[in-house]
Amino acid sequence: MRSLSRSPRSGTGAHSGVLFTLAQCVPFAIALLVVVIELTPLHFLYTGPLLTATPALAAVTMGPKGTLSAVAVAVAVSVTTATYNDAWGSQQVYSNLLALLLVSVASVTTSSAVRARRESELNQVRRIAEAAQGVLLRPVPSRLGPVRAASMYLAAETGAQIGGDLYEAVQTRYGVRLIVGDVRGKGLPAVRAAAAVLGAFREAVHYQDDLVEVMNHCAAALQRERSTPGVDPDARMEGFVTALVAQVPDEQVVEVVNRGHPAPLVLHGGRARALTSSSPLPPLGLEDFIVGPPGTVESYPFPPGDLLLLHTDGVIEARNRDNDFFALPEAMEQVRAASPQEFLEELHQGLIRHTGDSLADDVAMVLAERVDDEVAEGSGAPSAAADGGRR
Repeated sequence: MRSLSRSPRSGTGAHSGVLFTLAQCVPFAIALLVVVIELTPLHFLYTGPLLTATPALAAVTMGPKGTLSAVAVAVAVSVTTATYNDAWGSQQVYSNLLALLLVSVASVTTSSAVRARRESELNQVRRIAEAAQGVLLRPVPSRLGPVRAASMYLAAETGAQIGGDLYEAVQTRYGVRLIVGDVRGKGLPAVRAAAAVLGAFREAVHYQDDLVEVMNHCAAALQRERSTPGVDPDARMEGFVTALVAQVPDEQVVEVVNRGHPAPLVLHGGRARALTSSSPLPPLGLEDFIVGPPGTVESYPFPPGDLLLLHTDGVIEARNRDNDFFALPEAMEQVRAASPQEFLEELHQGLIRHTGDSLADDVAMVLAERVDDEVAEGSGAPSAAADGGRR
């Protein structure tokens, strides 16, 4: 998944970053050029306008501190070259210094105003992103019928809020239903695809008793979104969604329909195992590749005390410096936590240690803990079975 504010690590994003860095070096490169001219036989060339322009150029790409640095370098070069060429007392030197002073004051003032405007715009974008996240990726309730639940979303980029990862957990008359998914794509098309799938899920879970039909509604919503006039043809081709829908009914089982998504994990008796599908299906949006039924519901034991973890591939594909993947089952078995939220926090810390606090992809996780009937009807405190099952 790629988040809304992320750019690919190669291509236009990286190219723009290189160009921006080069632009920041231009003022200092000009100052160096002036030094070379003034301290060599080329000093007969008039360099005043070049040096005066350095603060103005710095103000375009740097903040007030960077502009002041360019001003300091320009003044130092001007004084040094005037002294070396024994030019003090000439009208030209004082005219250059006066022009440099005026341009420097204007440049620092301008850069301060630009920085303030950019920060204001960035804060506004962040507020909008947080509001959008509250609708698209809202935290799941801590209690849903026979389960305690928690969710976590981690953006790979600082300041990123929403992207193509999606998750939800809803209590219905059929049981607690959960979804986790990952859009193949980036930017606004990925956000729109995630919103379409989530919207269809939130509606269908309440009136469709068949879990496969819930998934089919999500697929149909994605297809409608991809068929919208004006959608980029490349986005239509690439914007498929891996998705997994799970249901925790009153019976002590968990039912799963998987469309190309990483298998969920169940922690039982201190051991984690993957609920691998016996009949794998392609992701949503690739229905042409389905041969046979459009999905089957697979059931697995899920007694009180067990933990069910739904996650995106950003977790299991996270690498360390040695290029090793994050061992999620082993990490789950080592966690000691009293609540689902604390469990996810410990997993998060393990993920950060593994990657050196450098995620390559966004991460979404939803954790559901089956509690026994007494806890479900009582105050919600952890049951002895649930606590003993993890520890």
